Amino acid sequence: MRLLVTGGCGFIGNNFIRYWLANHPRDYVTNIDALTYAGHLTSTRDFRKSPRYHFALGNILNAGLVNRLASQTDVIVHFAAQSHVDRSILSPQSFVRTNVLGTQVILEAALKARVKRFHHVSTDEVFGALPLASRVKFTESTTYSPRSPYAASKAGSDHLVMAYFYTFKLPVSLSNSANNYGPYQDPEKFIPRMITNLLLGQKIPIYGDGKYVRDWLHVVDHCRAIESIILKGRPGETYCVGSSQPAEFNNLQIARMILTIFGRDQSFLEFVKDRPGHDRRYALSSRKIFNELKWQPVYRLADGLAQTIAWYRENSWWWRRLKTRAESIY
Repeated sequence: MRLLVTGGCGFIGNNFIRYWLANHPRDYVTNIDALTYAGHLTSTRDFRKSPRYHFALGNILNAGLVNRLASQTDVIVHFAAQSHVDRSILSPQSFVRTNVLGTQVILEAALKARVKRFHHVSTDEVFGALPLASRVKFTESTTYSPRSPYAASKAGSDHLVMAYFYTFKLPVSLSNSANNYGPYQDPEKFIPRMITNLLLGQKIPIYGDGKYVRDWLHVVDHCRAIESIILKGRPGETYCVGSSQPAEFNNLQIARMILTIFGRDQSFLEFVKDRPGHDRRYALSSRKIFNELKWQPVYRLADGLAQTIAWYRENSWWWRRLKTRAESIY
């Protein structure tokens, strides 16, 4: 099988390519990436010389390039997106251009190429926020209610994907995942920012009161979920991909877990001004993907955090050059 992965130099994309090449030895993967702030060639260093891998430098808004790559493809896995909420507050227009218009270009190319599957990777943030005191979780039938420019742009792309299924019969699937963490995540994101700060002897910044609840999913579990959807999921279906944790953790609790692994005390916590439109709680139900596709996560949060911290300790060559730029947006 031939796969076209968009945004394969980004965090989840490069982990997906690594996972797919390792677990599908007869398949070929082409990666198109514009190498913006979110994409790093260094993230592909361990597999970029594989004869089953090809890199195409380019923007998904380049219809000519996208059409050519799609014509040689069986399956498209669409990761390419601008995904940092703080950046979307600073520059909403660029998020709309990449996440909405870029998705439309990829969809049109997929339609012309008659691909066997177009899988679109989305986020739980399109559903809005849940009350802290609630036990309710987002499901595939939850009404969209995005609250940031990033979330709104992803919601728009989700609707376009489903429109191409209903209007043009393009065999699509869509997944809304929890917050991911793991190796090769840019240090501007919450968990790697905390880890790299501590590795540099600096404090951990916590927005507001720190009582913002997120569902945390190890990136390899996410890759496994996408694999299950591509191979066994029904066209036209959406699947929520949540964590394995029975309990929910807020940002302050995550920070304390990381401090414990480092052997540091709470003097390394620093509360900072909250950001605009900060959603209080996200939580996803994975009941559908478990019942239909028998997928469930294998990483428990404590183990995944320990493994992730170990990776950042051992790979400072990858994140040190990104750290200064990451901090500049704050």
